[in-house]
Order: sequence, then C-alpha cells, then structure tokens
Amino acid sequence: MADTVKAIYQAWLDHIVIVFPGQQLSQEDLIRATSFFGAQGMPRRPRTSFRRLFENPAGIMLISNIARTASRSRAARRRDDVPPRHDPLRNAGQGHAALFVEIPDRGGNTLFASGYAAYDTLDPAVRNKLEGRKAIHHYNYGSTQKGDGKGTEAFGQCMHPFFRTHEDTKRKAVYVNRLMTVGVVDMPQEESNPLLQAVFDHAEKREFVSNTKWRLGDLLLWDNRCSSHARTDFPPPSVRLMLRTTVTGDVRPY
Repeated sequence: MADTVKAIYQAWLDHIVIVFPGQQLSQEDLIRATSFFGAQGMPRRPRTSFRRLFENPAGIMLISNIARTASRSRAARRRDDVPPRHDPLRNAGQGHAALFVEIPDRGGNTLFASGYAAYDTLDPAVRNKLEGRKAIHHYNYGSTQKGDGKGTEAFGQCMHPFFRTHEDTKRKAVYVNRLMTVGVVDMPQEESNPLLQAVFDHAEKREFVSNTKWRLGDLLLWDNRCSSHARTDFPPPSVRLMLRTTVTGDVRPY
C-alpha cells in the first residue's frame, strides 16, 4: 500500500491533475483516500436545508447547482455552483479531491491551467517586475445574490507571493488569478493593473490549459499550489454534483 500511495503522490506532483475513472466509493472511502495525501481540511458545512438533501460526514464539501431545499423532488429550483468559503488568512489547501456523483449531459467541464507553464514562459520583463512581490487577493462570499440588498455582505482579503515555490518540486508557479487577484502590495494601481492583465492573459493561454470532461464516478485529485481552475457553462436544467475534500497545506511564507 505504501509503495502505491508513493507512486500516486509522485504522479500527482508530475502531472498536477490526475483522474481515477469509474470509482465506486462511499463518502467514508473518499475521506480515507484523501488522508493518504496529507491532513484533511474541514470545509465549511453547508446550510442545514441543503445538508438534508445529501447526508455527508464532516470533511466533505458538497459542490452543486441543486437548490438548497429540504426536498430533492423540488430540485427544479437550481442555482449556479457555489464556491467553497475558506479562511482567507490561511493557505486554502495544497490540493483537492473530487468525486463526481451527477454530471450534466453537456458542459460543466473543468479547465485546469498550469501555473508552472505560465511562469516558465512569462515575458522576462514582466516577471522581473513581479519577482519577490506579493499579490492582494480579494474574495467576496456574501449572500446578497438576489439583488434585494438583504443578506450578508462578506469578504476576505489576503496576500500571497505572486510566484509561489512548490514545497515538494521546488518549481515556481504563477499564483494569481483573474477572479480574485486585485493588486500588488506596495505598487500603485496604475502600475500593477497592466502587469496583472498581462499575467492573466498569459496564464490563460490555450496551451497551458486542459479541458476535462467528466464521467460519473470519476475521482479527481489536483494540486492547488501550482494550478488554477474554472468550469465551463452547462444548460440550466442540468444537475451537477461533486463531493469534494481538501488536503491541507502548511501556513508558511513560501
């Protein structure tokens, strides 16, 4: 068993994203499999009304567009995938595992971008201006989606190195993204904005991105320290549900 786990871990380091197709795992199996790769993080528990839809043990995050209602028969009320809330002052996790339980007929793929490839090929003039600097990340996880002014406006802000050195591989990777990176520490906005835009555009080039189409039972493990990800759109009536666990990372200055 130890040799198998070691080989899988090395494949994870080598390829950033690995997929185990056609798995039949209980939720306890998923938690146990996650533990092979490090200490497990504890994601925020979903609201009680949503949790009643799917009984899930602590340590598993439900990622779905299924409405948060107590009755599965009322699942016609859909909402978009809800990103997990995390403590923005700590490392969000060195990696994640996801088991796909329900998938749309089309769409809902996951795009993974290699931070290694983006760093290695970044324009040296841009890279030199940002080397050794920290980026400002702003994450809005409020609950005011209805636009009625009600609910909780909440956000987190943190700073991470613009280029992150991976603890195991010792390689550098771009560690910013268009969704949450809003500035560079101690750099005027008029100077940082063009640099950020250049890095975003470069990191999202097609040659750095894989497009993964999921099948039921696919188990995915990806390295959060050197990659970014997003999903493609899918038709509103479709259902998308994954069970996700987190492998925690050290809180360190990188």
